[in-house]
Amino acid sequence: MSKRPSTVYAAAAFEGLEGLAALGFGLFVGLETVLGKAVDPATAVALTVFALVGGAVMVGVARGLLLARHWSRAPVVVTQLFALPVTWSLWQSGQPAYAIPLGVAAIGALVTVLAGPTTRWLAEAEQDEDDAELSE
Repeated sequence: MSKRPSTVYAAAAFEGLEGLAALGFGLFVGLETVLGKAVDPATAVALTVFALVGGAVMVGVARGLLLARHWSRAPVVVTQLFALPVTWSLWQSGQPAYAIPLGVAAIGALVTVLAGPTTRWLAEAEQDEDDAELSE
C-alpha cells in the first residue's frame, strides 16, 4: 500500500475533532443535568447519551479512516452532511462563534475525504485486502 496522503490525515483530523467536541458537549450537558441545572432533565439525558455515543462513533470513524478501513468514508460524509444544516441553524440563530468553526470543519472534511488522493488510497487499500483474502 502506498503512503497515506495528507488529505486522509486532514479528513481524520476534522472528523476526530468534531467527535471530541461532541464528547465534550455530552460531558458538559451530563454534568449540568447531574447538578440539577437542566431545564428539561429528560431531554438533557437524551442529549447527553446522543452526544456521547455520537462523539465516540465519530472518533472511531476517524481512526478507521487512518487505518484505511473501506467502511470509514461513508460515515464521514454522512456526519458532515448532518453538520451543514446545524451550521446554518447556528448561523441564523446569531451564534457565529459556533457556526463558523463547525462549517469550516464540515466543508474541510467533505473536501478532504472526497479528494482524489483519499479515494485512490482507500481503493488501493481495499484492493490489497481483497488480494490478501484471495491468496489465502
